[in-house]
Amino acid sequence: MTAVVSELDKKVIRALQGEFPLVAEPYKALAEGIGISEELFLERVQALETDKKIRKMGAVLRHREVGFRANVLVAWVVPQEKLDDIAQQMASHPAVTHCYDRTTAPGWPYNLYTMVHGHSREECEQIVEELGLACGVTERVMLYSKREWKKTSMKYFCE
Repeated sequence: MTAVVSELDKKVIRALQGEFPLVAEPYKALAEGIGISEELFLERVQALETDKKIRKMGAVLRHREVGFRANVLVAWVVPQEKLDDIAQQMASHPAVTHCYDRTTAPGWPYNLYTMVHGHSREECEQIVEELGLACGVTERVMLYSKREWKKTSMKYFCE
């Protein structure tokens, strides 16, 4: 069954995925931008979350602009029975921005992926070594970014 999203909720979603106003009452500013009260705006945000139509809201840090010059996608081989525990442990590290599991493939045994950011490759390598030791996982491959092709989030209901 496809979830129905009202026209008002589409306006709220569009407002939330833009630049967040740096003012004392940001939700009031967003609400005014789509012609509704702050109370109704917040009510619709809460309903969208309760109905699981939106999952989270958060800031996107432009890591290179704040000094994080290196990042590495680390693919790990983790025993399936330990996957949830190890994933939670790795995801809790402050240098890990993404952590997810994937299905393995012939010739590619890696099932857990973490994105690690650091000020240098050396720092990334140190963090990855610490993660591996703390979790008891040694088999991994480190895939450094060579070039950034896209740095935008998905935009919904922008027809």
